[in-house]
Amino acid sequence: MGHLDHAAFGWLTPVLSYAMACTGAALGLRCTVRALEATGSSRRNWLLTAASAIGTGIWTMHFTAMLGFAVRGTDLRYDVPLTVVSLVVAMIVVCAGVFAVGYGRDRTRALILGGLTTGLGVASMHYLGMAALRLHGEVSFDPLMVAVSVVIAVVAATAALWAALNITSPLAVTVASLLMGLAVSSMHYTGMHAVRVRLIPSAEPLAGATAMQFVFPLAVGLGSYLFLTSAFVALSPTARERAAEEAARRAWRSAPALTEQTPDRRGSHAYIP
Repeated sequence: MGHLDHAAFGWLTPVLSYAMACTGAALGLRCTVRALEATGSSRRNWLLTAASAIGTGIWTMHFTAMLGFAVRGTDLRYDVPLTVVSLVVAMIVVCAGVFAVGYGRDRTRALILGGLTTGLGVASMHYLGMAALRLHGEVSFDPLMVAVSVVIAVVAATAALWAALNITSPLAVTVASLLMGLAVSSMHYTGMHAVRVRLIPSAEPLAGATAMQFVFPLAVGLGSYLFLTSAFVALSPTARERAAEEAARRAWRSAPALTEQTPDRRGSHAYIP
């Protein structure tokens, strides 16, 4: 059996991957809150942004953590097409879950369906990503740990969607995002502890790309997308903030007219420029 190292760079990759998961969760929650306040195409666009943020955050979390994964006695490579497929799966299933919540009339049913769909999709993304791993040996999984990781994924996804429906204040969203990031990271490392590797020594070169050739640039690119989109969402006003701003603007515009009609003590009208 090969010796597995889940943190070859120490705490660097676990901390960075957790930060990515939290960022994606926070952005997804804020976008879902905006979507539930909107209608028509605006709601659809916010939900798409939420789905892309959560899906990107989960995928980036997984492969940032995988940068620190090593197996003593063999090099590691990644099948590029299958790795991209895992990203597409993450996007699609999260989109399905978010749209179920955003457009579902029965919130409880939508929450259960969306949480189950998204959780199973997140688990599928994780194990597709593992299937993309190439090494000199055979990879197997502990069925019990796999089942535990899937349960964690479903619970985490359901909790995330519940938070999107019920949490609106920035402070509550921050706390929920930290907890969601912890749940996603727990799912990942639970799934990784299910991995068993039996080494088969070979001089044949491995097919695929190294983590630094492919995974690292893609993770950096998607991470940059998360941070830039987070800045955009943070700076853009919510529907309530726009309504309050418009009400204040109307009040300010009507103030001079009201002042012009204010009578003075002698019964005449005072004019204040």
